[in-house]
Amino acid sequence: MSENVLLQEQRGRVRLLTLNRPQKKNAINDPLWIALREAFEAAAEDDQVACVLLTGAGDSFSAGVDLASFGATESDQPHPFESAARAVAAFDKPLVAAAKGVAVGGGATVLFHADVVYAGASFRMRLPFAALGLVPEWASSYMLQANIGAQRAAELFYTADWVDAARALNLGIAAQVLPDEQLLAHALERAAVIAQWPVSSLREIKRSLRMHHNSAIDAAFVAEQAAMARQAGSPDNLEALSAFFEKRAPKFD
Repeated sequence: MSENVLLQEQRGRVRLLTLNRPQKKNAINDPLWIALREAFEAAAEDDQVACVLLTGAGDSFSAGVDLASFGATESDQPHPFESAARAVAAFDKPLVAAAKGVAVGGGATVLFHADVVYAGASFRMRLPFAALGLVPEWASSYMLQANIGAQRAAELFYTADWVDAARALNLGIAAQVLPDEQLLAHALERAAVIAQWPVSSLREIKRSLRMHHNSAIDAAFVAEQAAMARQAGSPDNLEALSAFFEKRAPKFD
């Protein structure tokens, strides 16, 4: 039986999507990328869905890309990450996120596309791209600075520092911090408040909020993809990955 990597549940007019690889801290493998794309495309088309709530099973939101599955896609096939990220970015209804525990890499940058993020007290976010010899993705090079300002975003990208729940709230990455045990119930309650309104109105509000950003988001996707192609497999990237798997500090030239 194949692993059910993404749980879907209808709560009234809220579609609850739960990343479901808790034994891997919801690290995202190819099946989960594909499931995310299909789920967001389906939710966009379903008029019974007024709002999506994205969360993670277990004690974490997502540890990002599953390095164990990286490169598993056939070389002549496009990696499913790009279409999944585009589907989330293009989602034209309210997107709420409830995140606790770790949110790393793609498990953090997806949050920048949420309209509202509620964080658990255990929330810890990291953008490790510089430390991996890579570059930001998911149009985060634009979305983060659009959300919190260029200087604050640059500091997080350049340092690869951990950001705890209190700092996420202070920076504006999270709208509110809740005790972990209250997080999902609170997020569901707020999502239901949003979902009571007409879908047509919610769509138009989302379009109005995002219209000023769409061209910049698209440009960021294109630039990041080109930069990732240059950096992935580079000496610095290979050294960072070797150090990660060998549990040692990397040695960059």
